[in-house]
Amino acid sequence: MRILYIALILLTGCTTPPAPEVQFNPEHEKNIIIQNMDEQQHAWDNGDIEAFMKHYWQHDSLVFIGKSGLTYGWQSTLDNYKKSYPDKEAMGRLQFTNHVVEVLDTANAYVIGGWKLFRMADTLSGHYSLLWKKLDEHWVIVADHSS
Repeated sequence: MRILYIALILLTGCTTPPAPEVQFNPEHEKNIIIQNMDEQQHAWDNGDIEAFMKHYWQHDSLVFIGKSGLTYGWQSTLDNYKKSYPDKEAMGRLQFTNHVVEVLDTANAYVIGGWKLFRMADTLSGHYSLLWKKLDEHWVIVADHSS
């Protein structure tokens, strides 16, 4: 019995303490999303639609809602962007103005704002609402309603 007692004490002393819990910091997550959108603006301004699409969910369930209706899928969304903006001149310079960036929980956020596209011939503008999800430790847009 004494040996069993000593063995239990030794086993108890050999256990590792639980890993500290990572604190959820909504402000930090919000800043990551804003940084992602800054990267998108930069990519757009450089005429790089593929880099702009980096922060969209690369999945067939991505949904983009625009003036032509619903588009499903990352590739279809990319194809539509390329069709509508065939070159850097057509793309112009993009400006996002976020009015609301709300981190709802550890895996969901939404952004509401306005966009302006400054081109040589004209300036376009509209609004957007974006649903962001944190998947595999990265924030991606899973739904984009831009008008």
